Amino acid sequence: MAIPTIDQLDLAGKRVLMRVDFNVPLGPKREVTDATRIRAALPSIRYAVEHDAKLILASHLGRPKGAIEPGLSLEPAVRTLEAMLGRPVALAGDCVGPAVRQQVEALSKGDVLLLENLRFHTGEEANDAGFGRELAESADEYVNDAFGAAHRAHASVVG
Repeated sequence: MAIPTIDQLDLAGKRVLMRVDFNVPLGPKREVTDATRIRAALPSIRYAVEHDAKLILASHLGRPKGAIEPGLSLEPAVRTLEAMLGRPVALAGDCVGPAVRQQVEALSKGDVLLLENLRFHTGEEANDAGFGRELAESADEYVNDAFGAAHRAHASVVG
């Protein structure tokens, strides 16, 4: 079975969950010191935005082991991505839950929302079916652009 590529999907008006790899190094002031991984995802992100997707990005950062660690928030990645895209990028307070569903429902065509660190939940690394299902419920389409994480049996990749 052939897996379709992003350019074979009708994205207009659809909620697209895109797994990206924003596991980037941070400096002492919580700034991204090497944006190579964010830059690598730009072509797919731009394609989705230009084709009127309601884009939901999902990534991990570091190894918080299922605990919320403010120092591993994806907020620095949002700042860097906004600068690269030249448009606002919202950061969800979590990656699942009612508040996130509300943020997703409020998206307009071309909007970008980055979910908070997937690894703040133990279900991500455990490939928990319930966690994977909850991530998927917010989306109409799934795009995996996380080459650096594609080999992992994690909920956001295979669940």
